[in-house]
Amino acid sequence: MGSTPRGPTLGRMRIDLHTHSTASDGTQDPGVLVAAAAGAGLDVVALTDHDTTRGWDEAGAAALERGIGLVRGMEISCQRDHRSVHLLAYLFDPDDADLLGEIEHARSSRLTRMDRMVERMAADGIPITIDQVRAQVAAGATLGRPHLADALVASGQVPDRTTAFRDLLHNESPYYVSHYAVDPVRAVRLVRAAGGVPVLAHPFTVTRGRALDVDVVEEMVAAGLGGIEVHHRDHDAAGRALAQDLADAHDLIVTGSSDYHGEGKPNRLGEHTTDPAQLARIVEQGSGSAAIGL
Repeated sequence: MGSTPRGPTLGRMRIDLHTHSTASDGTQDPGVLVAAAAGAGLDVVALTDHDTTRGWDEAGAAALERGIGLVRGMEISCQRDHRSVHLLAYLFDPDDADLLGEIEHARSSRLTRMDRMVERMAADGIPITIDQVRAQVAAGATLGRPHLADALVASGQVPDRTTAFRDLLHNESPYYVSHYAVDPVRAVRLVRAAGGVPVLAHPFTVTRGRALDVDVVEEMVAAGLGGIEVHHRDHDAAGRALAQDLADAHDLIVTGSSDYHGEGKPNRLGEHTTDPAQLARIVEQGSGSAAIGL
């Protein structure tokens, strides 16, 4: 299905393939995010909200209006051995029943998990309520830790999201509660079956706890992994080198991106970008939905 024929063809373009809107845990509506991407000098942006495609229509309309390319995507929350793994999925069929089933299971699990995290904080003397957290969530958005972080900021407990995650919400925190998440190998297979292109997000981060084991990446490759996010602010030089080595060894698509969430996080649109030739591989492989403006 590839793309809709509009706008410039791939060539010398600035491409950011990892951003979030209010459809999940970003602070800008999908259309505002796309406008901001155009204003930042990007030629192509991907909307990859956590476990939802709710922002696709609004982002698509804004992309057509602004003359910027849009890659429809999603970031799937996965887990292996109590370690979070994030999988970016591009150009898949948003109505695929098997993929939707896993996403809805994860979304439901997040709701009960947040109640328990708030209860743990309250028991430890941190004055936060579930109603304060829900007040930070846009209608229909996927509830997640960033919304708890925003509630902590709003109540004056911490100055910003970054501090909230560093001090209170990281995976080793006494307040952390896990939620259901699909195994990353199964997620790769589900994305491929839905006509999409699975790309492993920031696997060797130095800021989010224990880095992903290479053996797991190899399993994902065998299941059909299409690419790996090499250029990301959470990768140090060693992490980038390891990701690039895996890409070279398995002929994986190499991406770079901002992981932009809007206000509250330091990530900036276009701070890392993807080579147009790599995006062309995604567009060529994706058959479940169309990119806009490419």
